[in-house]
Amino acid sequence: MLGKTVTVTVERPMGSYHPEHKTLYYPINYGYIDGVMGGDGEALDAYIVGVDCPLTECTGRVIAVIHRKDDCEDKLVVAPEGVTLTCEAILAATHFQERYFDIEIMM
Repeated sequence: MLGKTVTVTVERPMGSYHPEHKTLYYPINYGYIDGVMGGDGEALDAYIVGVDCPLTECTGRVIAVIHRKDDCEDKLVVAPEGVTLTCEAILAATHFQERYFDIEIMM
């Protein structure tokens, strides 16, 4: 999926909280790629980086894949065209949720 253009449907906009884990705050937009199945049998999840406002949808380029070594699903990292981030910046942006997993970032 790296380098592909995808459309993310945002289900947890920047500034929201997880519906079940009430203390998990989303500092970035988070959603899914409709029609693409993830390892958990549901739509493939994606973080949206390089945007500083809540969204409902975003079309952008997959700039990284977060591989969870201790989970059944990976997460895409999507950015608007022309936006690039370092591995360290992606780690910082997704740390709020990925800190609970053993991950590697593929770019």
